[in-house]
Amino acid sequence: MTRKFSTVDYEKSLDQTITIRDVLPPDHLARFIVWVISRLDVSAIYAKYSDQGGEAYAPELLLGLLFYGYATGVFSSRKIEKATRESIPFRFLAGGWHPDHDTIANFRKTFLPEITELFAQVLVVAHELGVLKLGNISIDGSKVHADASKSHAVSYGRLLQLEQRLRAEVEELLALAEQVDQGGLPEGLDMTFEISLRQKRLLNLDQAKAVLDARAQERYEAEQAEYEAKVRDREEKAKKTGRKPRRKKPKPPTATGPQAKDQYNFTDPDSRIMKNSTDKGFDQHYNVQVAVEHDSRLIVGYSVSNHPTDREEAMPTVDAIPAEIGKPQAAALDTGYWSPSNVERLTSREIEPYIATGRDSHHQSWQERFAEEPTPPAQEASLIVKMAYKLRTAIGKQLYGLRKSTVEPVIGIVKEILGFRQFSLRGAAAVAGEWCLVCLACNLKRLHALRVGIG
Repeated sequence: MTRKFSTVDYEKSLDQTITIRDVLPPDHLARFIVWVISRLDVSAIYAKYSDQGGEAYAPELLLGLLFYGYATGVFSSRKIEKATRESIPFRFLAGGWHPDHDTIANFRKTFLPEITELFAQVLVVAHELGVLKLGNISIDGSKVHADASKSHAVSYGRLLQLEQRLRAEVEELLALAEQVDQGGLPEGLDMTFEISLRQKRLLNLDQAKAVLDARAQERYEAEQAEYEAKVRDREEKAKKTGRKPRRKKPKPPTATGPQAKDQYNFTDPDSRIMKNSTDKGFDQHYNVQVAVEHDSRLIVGYSVSNHPTDREEAMPTVDAIPAEIGKPQAAALDTGYWSPSNVERLTSREIEPYIATGRDSHHQSWQERFAEEPTPPAQEASLIVKMAYKLRTAIGKQLYGLRKSTVEPVIGIVKEILGFRQFSLRGAAAVAGEWCLVCLACNLKRLHALRVGIG
C-alpha cells in the first residue's frame, strides 16, 4: 500500500487570509508588554520631542519593539526593523508600521535616561500585582564584551613610545619643510598633511594620557583608603585583645601615576581589558551586576562599571534598588565581594550581609552538609571569622544557597538564552542605559512567566 502525504499548494497558500488575533494568543508576551506599557508614565519621553517636524512614531510603539526585542534576544535595530515585516508579534507591536533601523537606534540612544526611569516603574507594577515583596536578595556579576576591539587598545608604556616617535617625526618634517626650496623631497610627499596627521595623533595621545593619569589617581586614592582601613582595623584588634597582631603590617600604596601596563582603548575609552569568564583570555569588557530578589526572581537592582573585580560593585548595585519597592532584609554574595567595608556598609543600611569568605566547596561530604551549627565565635574574633560562622548557621546556609537558584540563573539566561554578550553602544553612560534595558526586558519576561496582569 502506498503511503499518502499532505502536500502544499504554495500559490494557493499565498491567498490565505489570517488575522493577528487568530495567531497571537491572549496570554502572549507581546500582548503583556503592551499592557504593562499602558500602565507606565512615559510623559518624560513625550516632553523631549520637538513641536516641529512631521508625524512621529508614538513612544509606546518604539518602547514595545525594544522591550520585546531585548526580551527575546533581538538586540539589533536592523533585525527589529526586519522583524516588523516577518514576525507576527513584532507586526502586532508595530501596529502595521515599519520603523526603519535608524529611527529605532536613535530612539534607543536618545531616550536611554528616560527608559532607565521606567525600570523602577515596572518593579512598582510587579509590586502592585502582588508578585514582588522585597525580602532577601542575591548579587552577582559577569563580564560583557564592549563594542570595541582590544586591537584598538594601547598600554601606557607603548603610548609613551608612540608619543616620542611622533614628536621626533614632526620635528624631522618641520626641518625638511624649511629646506623645501632646496629640493630633494620624496615625490608625492604632502608636507602639510603629514605634519597635521602626526599632530592630530599626538593630541589623541595627550587625551589618552590625561585619562590614564586620572585613573591612576583614582586607583591610588582607593588603595590609600583601603590601607588606612586595614591600619584602623589592626589597631582596634590590638586594643581589644591587648596583643600585637600576628599578621604583617599592611603596606601603603606607592605608585601614584599610571603603570606601564595600564590600557586605553581609542574606540571605547571607558571599557577595560578584562579576563574572559569562558576561555580565560582577555578582551574589552564591562563588568555588569544584578541584584535578584529571592522569591520573585526579579532583578531589583543593577550596575555597570569598568572595574575588573567585583569587590567595589556590591554597594552601587544595592543603592540602585528603587526606594519605591522598599529595602532588602539580607544579601547573599560570593567571595569576590568579600571585604570588611562591604560588611560594614551593608550593615549600616540595615541589610544583613552573608558574604563568602573563601571559595565554595563543590563536593561537600554528607557530614559537612548535615553538621550541627558551630559554636559562636568569641566577641573579639575577627570579622572574617564571624562571617564564616554566619554562613555555617542554618539561616546562613539557606540564604547563601539560594544564590545558585536566583541570581546565577538570571545571568545565565541573559548570556546563554537571550544571547546578550556584547553591548551595542559605547561609553559608560550609554552602556549603563543599555544594561538597564536588558534588565527591564528580563523583568517583563519574568513577570509574564508569572502569568499576572493579562487581560
